[in-house]
Amino acid sequence: MPKQPRAAKPNSFHAKLAGGTRTSLGRTNAVVAEVLAATQKFPALLACLAQVDDEDSDKSAANAILLMRASDAIEKISRQRPEWLTPHKLEFLGLAGGTDQVEVRWHMAQILPRLPLTPRERIVAIDILFDYLKDRSSIVKTHAMQGLADFAARDPKLKSKILPLLEELAQIGTAAMRARGRKLLAHLNRPAPSV
Repeated sequence: MPKQPRAAKPNSFHAKLAGGTRTSLGRTNAVVAEVLAATQKFPALLACLAQVDDEDSDKSAANAILLMRASDAIEKISRQRPEWLTPHKLEFLGLAGGTDQVEVRWHMAQILPRLPLTPRERIVAIDILFDYLKDRSSIVKTHAMQGLADFAARDPKLKSKILPLLEELAQIGTAAMRARGRKLLAHLNRPAPSV
């Protein structure tokens, strides 16, 4: 009798990040702590980003919650361990450019500047962030402003393009965008510290 194929091991993070509504983080912070304590668990968390297109609205809502919480957890982890993103940078670029889910977009706007990108990949990432400035969500726009400023802080040529844009958004954007714009302008216009 032929051997039965082994069933795929269930991803424990699916269960930990699922359930509830898009207005709660559920057990996201516990997942962040768990992964930071065990590097080998990071790929399982990344697997939660695999979006499943489904006609069933209940399953689509569940997928949206999972994607939101997984991207939140990865963004929080990347603050401490940005190097963990490196082998997956093309996946992040693909997700960032291919999603229209608001919560995932704002986390990708935070993640993209932390990736070690080639010049060509940087252009793609910056284009994605410019696209995010057209999003219906003020939060996505605000994080896109931050992401663009993060890229511009390391690129004088880009900085000269971004400063006028930030000045405009700091005047005409939503309250959150105006506040963030003022902070970013103060940071980017700050003279370099003397050596």
